[in-house]
Amino acid sequence: MCLCSPCLGLLAVRLLRTKPAQAPLIPHLPFVIVWNAPTESCRLRFKVDLDLSIFDIVANLNETLSGPNVTIFYHGHLGYYPYYSSSGVAINGGLPQNQSISKHLNKARVDIDKLIPHKDFRGLGVIDWENWRPQWVRNWGSKDIYRKKSKEQIHKLHPHWPESKVEKEAKDRFEKSGQAFMNLTLALAEARRPDGLWGFYLFPDCYNYGYKQHPQCYTGECPNVEHVRNDHLMWLWKKSTALYPSIYLDFELKSSSNTIKFVHYRVKEAMRIATIARTDYTLPVFVYSRPFYAYTFVVLSESDLVHTIGESAALGASGVVLWGSSEYSQSKRNCLTVKKYIDGPLGHYVINVTAAAKLCSKALCKKNGRCVRKSLDSRYYLHLNPRYFHIHHNPAPGHPRFEVRGHLNSHDILDMRHKFTCQCYQGWTGVYCEIPQTQTPPLSPPVPWGKSLVAYIMLLLSVHFPCLCIIMFLGLCLVIKGLIL
Repeated sequence: MCLCSPCLGLLAVRLLRTKPAQAPLIPHLPFVIVWNAPTESCRLRFKVDLDLSIFDIVANLNETLSGPNVTIFYHGHLGYYPYYSSSGVAINGGLPQNQSISKHLNKARVDIDKLIPHKDFRGLGVIDWENWRPQWVRNWGSKDIYRKKSKEQIHKLHPHWPESKVEKEAKDRFEKSGQAFMNLTLALAEARRPDGLWGFYLFPDCYNYGYKQHPQCYTGECPNVEHVRNDHLMWLWKKSTALYPSIYLDFELKSSSNTIKFVHYRVKEAMRIATIARTDYTLPVFVYSRPFYAYTFVVLSESDLVHTIGESAALGASGVVLWGSSEYSQSKRNCLTVKKYIDGPLGHYVINVTAAAKLCSKALCKKNGRCVRKSLDSRYYLHLNPRYFHIHHNPAPGHPRFEVRGHLNSHDILDMRHKFTCQCYQGWTGVYCEIPQTQTPPLSPPVPWGKSLVAYIMLLLSVHFPCLCIIMFLGLCLVIKGLIL
């Protein structure tokens, strides 16, 4: 069967552009960087001040993991999350079907109120549950223990059942209980702190890790089956108020041509899910990244900053969350390494991208929307033109230490219009987000019937002549064009 991939790509862009986005986390900042690393010891213990605020990096007070801007709940911090330890010991029942939901929710309510005491919390609420996955088929490798233990339970209850029936019942119980655990926990969090942006870390995932086995022929694309499985998680997307995919880079991807492929398709899949999760607006997507390569203390190269932070911004993400471990503040040497990177390549690139996103929003979208690539698969980025902009150091107290100086000229604006389009925020519409939603936008002219008729005839011909794939391709393109324009 021939698929009209270019047309489906255009349709995805059209959906992203026409469905409004939620207003940004910070007014008039369409793309933000969120610092999510426990680095307070750098200042308190080692007298190394990271001063993240100068780079528009949104950090909690004292740079803690929990606060008014972002709070992350690990498996031991929220209710009675059931899982098996690395040594195979059942914690809180081990399986979701073994734990009392009401008991879990009662404890989770206390935990939420403790970690987020302010009821007007408007930050990122991230639940990090990684021990098992809610879909039976995705619990492979070390997670296979959840399938084995689930089947053992059913076999004990029904020793004479055939294996196929045992597995079917075990799968059904596990998935129903897992879904209830995740959905009801989200519902509770949203009820307790309704203005927070709630979602699960690493959802959606793309499972495009083929660069490890076949680096030479790696495309980065998500396997088709994973798109289908993500579609089956609609129950989770409908309950979420934000998505938190991950683009952590293994060291083997350092400055590799596979980096952009890996990141592009992961963020693209998250944006696809964000557009179909709700009917009224696109869910905000905050992409989890790391300033260092995974399991190392090696900073990302400048090209990989572009291929992570820059790629996320260009695809329409609301922001990037820079996650870090306690290793960042274990010693003065580590703190100085982090500070040097923030004061150098990382901080300067953050300024570049966030300023460019803000300028594009102002120039193209009247500050009522964010700029997104016209073609999601292009390699255009939201970068300042170095000929007309520079980062200025300001030593005066009480002012930002660094600021962007320069101006957009007419050529830059035309270049932006050529490469980017507007995704309007809720309440605004129009090509440039210039029309308040209360107004009725001008109607598009109807598609000439002649063109539609030709398209349908071509499709009918392709049904009777399967070998004429090109006919089906052109016909489908014309039909989709007629439907969406």
